[in-house]
Amino acid sequence: MEVLRRFDPWGDPLCTCPPKYGLNPYTGCSHRCVYCYITSYIPRAFECRPKADLLRRLERDLARADNRMFISMSNSSDPYPLQEGKLMLTRGCLEAIARRGMAVQIITKSDLVVRDTDVLAGTPSVVSFTVTTLDRGLAARLEPGAPPPSRRLEAMRRLSEAGIPVTLRLDPVFPGLNDGEIEEIVEAAVQSGALHVTSSTFKPRPDSWSRFSLAFPEEARRMADDYFRRGWKHHNARYLPRRIRRELMARVERACRRAGVTFATCREGFRFRAPTCDGSHLIRTAGRPPAARPPS
Repeated sequence: MEVLRRFDPWGDPLCTCPPKYGLNPYTGCSHRCVYCYITSYIPRAFECRPKADLLRRLERDLARADNRMFISMSNSSDPYPLQEGKLMLTRGCLEAIARRGMAVQIITKSDLVVRDTDVLAGTPSVVSFTVTTLDRGLAARLEPGAPPPSRRLEAMRRLSEAGIPVTLRLDPVFPGLNDGEIEEIVEAAVQSGALHVTSSTFKPRPDSWSRFSLAFPEEARRMADDYFRRGWKHHNARYLPRRIRRELMARVERACRRAGVTFATCREGFRFRAPTCDGSHLIRTAGRPPAARPPS
């Protein structure tokens, strides 16, 4: 298939995602997040451009797709960049997916997704919002092209009120930068309707570490030993020491437990109790196997 492809995170044994398709209506992402990993494999990664002849190619792929699997939009670029307001490619994809009767997961930092409430309400779906901070100034430094966190939380509320399940991606968590907000972010998201939280620590690659160091030089100097001396390398990414990662994820889990929502980690190697790591268990469709659990 051309634009609809089985999700494959480079064979990473720490990935616990259930079987799903990945679909990226756009190549590159205009949010320009300091921590983004796509710059390691997408040329001109922060120049967002629509995929050529996307809707025709998608229709052809959908005719051959296994409709027992769901479609994740998007794993390498936000499906709601600024261009989507005019081009409406993501909306066209959602309409095609709905006609096929398949389920969909949206992963976004944009409140533009609310525009497509009508399509999502009639489609088995879940929408995952990334919120890394509630501080508008910090968000502007971390995610300079993305809508502010307040607009994402409002979008969560509006979708939830429309009956569309929403989840929070508290990802990534940076020790000494946004970890002081963990409990507050979880509380704000749950109050906005989030039913599940997926969280992960910052796992820099050489390109994202370089951008992070330029944007946050003092924080990068403080974190460097933990990443490059006491941490470890996995699949071209640097990991914090296990103890630090476990402590940070335990805080998120406790906040989720207090709020009464499910919790999972992403590629941390820790056990979790939620049916899926990505929140796709909230999609109301049958026939999808549960995610495998990583070893403790």
